[in-house]
Amino acid sequence: MTMQQDAAPPPVRDWDPEADDTLVCRAVRDETHDVKTFVFAPARPCLFRFEPGQFITLELPIGGETIHRSYTVSSSAARPHRLSITVKRVPGGPVSNWLHDNLKPGDRIRAVGPLGEFTPGDSEVPRKFLFLSGGSGVTPLMSMTRTFDDLGEDHDIVFVHAARTPADIVFRRELDALTGPGRRLRVAHVCEGIGTESHWAGFTGRLSLPMLGMIAPDFLEREVFVCGPGPFMKAVRTFLEEGGFDMSRYHQESFDFAEMTAELTAGEPPAEVSPIQAAAPEAAPSDGFRIEFAKTGRVFACPPDMALADAASAADIRVPTSCSRGLCGTCKTKLISGTVEMNHTGGIRKREIDQGLILLCCSRPTSDLVIER
Repeated sequence: MTMQQDAAPPPVRDWDPEADDTLVCRAVRDETHDVKTFVFAPARPCLFRFEPGQFITLELPIGGETIHRSYTVSSSAARPHRLSITVKRVPGGPVSNWLHDNLKPGDRIRAVGPLGEFTPGDSEVPRKFLFLSGGSGVTPLMSMTRTFDDLGEDHDIVFVHAARTPADIVFRRELDALTGPGRRLRVAHVCEGIGTESHWAGFTGRLSLPMLGMIAPDFLEREVFVCGPGPFMKAVRTFLEEGGFDMSRYHQESFDFAEMTAELTAGEPPAEVSPIQAAAPEAAPSDGFRIEFAKTGRVFACPPDMALADAASAADIRVPTSCSRGLCGTCKTKLISGTVEMNHTGGIRKREIDQGLILLCCSRPTSDLVIER
């Protein structure tokens, strides 16, 4: 008797934002009174491949326009079927408020990524980490912690999270649960005030060098990853330097990408250079080109060696930018006419380039331009 074997199912392919740029919201969870987690899956079965600490850029239809915003992935890289971001509602913030008020399970959005270099890299060899986060900056460090725990990697981690009050601590219960017996994770919450939690037993005040010495006496031996608001990161960097920490083992990331510092550009992949052309007008003199924003009617000059976003800023014209290095896609816009040279690092798709889109932060004019903005 001949036995017939069923054919093996085809392997699930990896998510490719060039071909599979649509994400479906599968769940929305409340983390605190003003923080929500949004869980996404691909529109078609595929796997997300990313390093913990990376981010995705969402394309959101808000107020009749498409707005791009980057959010760090908060989920574990060891669970590739789903991907989540965790977003704090910012008073007056158009994107965070839109997400909190409108995005619901079943909705579809477009995304680019994951991208970013704020990752622990090779984690097979046990290492000693110190994670320092403030506010929403907890998300990339939570992704690292979840990934290490899922993979059973034997790292020694001290995780310090700073918040305004105990009610503002994101992932509080999960972090505390991960510190159980047999796990090499120590968690310390630092709150500026106790709020309504009269029996608060954690640290109170602002994170400082003496406080860090009590939490992690061996901090000089650890590799430090820091993420949070600019003032928080500046304070941490200052007291670590004063404490004699080897800053070659210091890594930081701004949770809103607007405050990225020069250190983060070290070790980046080579930028992709793309000449962009759209019905080029006659070039202006070599000392600068005429740049026109068609929708607003604003006109300014841009030297050939300056990025368009920088020239706009110098002319007191505000344009949305975040990473300033062609990575996040926040400043993506349509080039109506003219030519530019664009040096990006993954924040724009090839088909978008073919459609005439550019990134203002990393595009330099080679002729006069008209831009749809």
